[in-house]
Order: sequence, then structure tokens, then C-alpha cells
Amino acid sequence: MVKLKGNQVYLRAIEQKDLDFLYELENNTDVWEVSGTITPYSKNVLQLYLDNAHRDLFDVKQLRLVISTNQHETIGLIDIFDFEPNHKRAGLGIIILETQNRNKGIGAEAITLLCDYVFDVLDLNQVYANILEDNEASMHLFKKLGFVQVGVKKEWVRINKTYKNEVLLQKIKS
Repeated sequence: MVKLKGNQVYLRAIEQKDLDFLYELENNTDVWEVSGTITPYSKNVLQLYLDNAHRDLFDVKQLRLVISTNQHETIGLIDIFDFEPNHKRAGLGIIILETQNRNKGIGAEAITLLCDYVFDVLDLNQVYANILEDNEASMHLFKKLGFVQVGVKKEWVRINKTYKNEVLLQKIKS
């Protein structure tokens, strides 16, 4: 039985009450590099997103879940994107907003919970992650969880008029 609850965190559907957290995260320029964002989001635009967040994964090909501590504090988001049910694969992305919540095993637990869900419930064969080559913490985290580097996209992401390589990591269902 798959559970979306671990020892430190649980994953839940995004809700209307998450508007302020989403606004803070999406407008935090410190995370724009990993999120691919280049412009701020208004609360109105984010409200429209929340109004449609209930749509089916098989319809919109993505799912965003909130990472909450067992004390019900919202600390991050974890996404399934580019969901391909025919090919049984999807992308995975994660962000823990505050640096004080990082390097405590929270991200590892959230990724493990989501991988259990996509492999056991969605019956996917693989998940993949795209990580900037210089993001050593994320590279270490994903490799520790069994993701394998399968390629490098050269000069893939443009940031501040320079280009960075993006690494493609995969985890195939065992």
C-alpha cells in the first residue's frame, strides 16, 4: 500500500489555502534559476492556477503536490510533469523553499514518497529529473536515491547572459 506520508513529511494536493505560499515561492528570485521562471506572478494568475489544480493528471499531464511537515507546515512543492502514460514515464521536480529546511532528509523523503506513488499507483516505468550541472546538492540527492546520470544537455539553460549545462537523470522501476 502506497502512502504519501513519511517520518518527517507528507504529500498532499495543493489547495486554495496555499495561495500565499505559492505567491512567495513563485516570486522568489533565488529559485528562478531552477524553476525556469523569468517574470513575477500576480496573485490573480496564481489563483487561476489554483482554480484549475483539480484537473486530472491524465488530462493536464502534470501534478503538483505540497510538501508539508507532520506539524502541517507547508515547506515545498514536488511536481510530476511531462506525464506520458503511454510510455510510462514522467519528469519529477522538487523545491524546498527555505534553506533551513534543506539537507535534513526532507527532500529525500518527499522524492521517495513520490517515486513509490508513480511506480506503484501510476505504474510508471521511469521518472527523470533535469538538474543544472552546478547544483551539487540536488545532484547528490538524486544520485543517492538511485537516479542515474544518462546525459548532459550542453549550454541548455541561459542565466544572466551565460549558459549552463543541464544533466538528465533517470530512475527506472526496479
